[in-house]
Amino acid sequence: MLTSKQHELLLLIDNRLKTSGISPSFDEMKEALGLKSKSGVHRLITALVERGFIRRLPNRARALEVLRMPDEVSPREGRTVTLMHDRDAIINKAGSNVVRMQFPKHPAIQDNNDNAANANIPLHGKIAAGLPLEALEQSDSLLSVPLHLLGRGDCYALEVDGDSMLDAGILSGDYVIIERSDTARDGEIVVALIDQQEATLKRLKRHDRMINLEPCNRDHITQVFEPGRVKVQGRLVGLMRKY
Repeated sequence: MLTSKQHELLLLIDNRLKTSGISPSFDEMKEALGLKSKSGVHRLITALVERGFIRRLPNRARALEVLRMPDEVSPREGRTVTLMHDRDAIINKAGSNVVRMQFPKHPAIQDNNDNAANANIPLHGKIAAGLPLEALEQSDSLLSVPLHLLGRGDCYALEVDGDSMLDAGILSGDYVIIERSDTARDGEIVVALIDQQEATLKRLKRHDRMINLEPCNRDHITQVFEPGRVKVQGRLVGLMRKY
């Protein structure tokens, strides 16, 4: 799923490439989308790259390539689910140690057996860089999650779309378990809301009074913002994966 601006920009790039063979300039994109600055264009392009719709061609000016359009997306299917828990282990790498923790009973427990007890938590849709979390919260879908994957507070789930957190062991199609919080320690992976419009899953770092939202994939770039532009929506505490 794309925001309206992301979809509009993708169509603009695709149409321009088909008609002229050259992608539009940042000024042309800004003008066409009615944006106030080029930084908004840059953020939209970054979101489309992270979600696998376009890619930048190296060493060439105005070089973008459309890889797929939204109607080409097909849902992932799988039957086997692997469960992992983070606060300090899962973030480091896929296949690293699995941390098993026991927490107090969750109000949505489905099983009387403590070792197999699950909880239903809200599944708010997909997360990469571009969906407002407030919009996702309109969803009434639920995901059944083992209690040992939950944090101590209120939790929700998001489906990952894109490869920007690949080196942290978070793959496209995974379900991340997020504990609601408006604060985070330096280096934690968080859901961050940018300019009250776009939500992204990134590692949060503070540097020179700025907020760095770092991807865990060398093919993507770190986004740097003034603190007032970024609002933490929650911290990563667990992961579920389909095979």
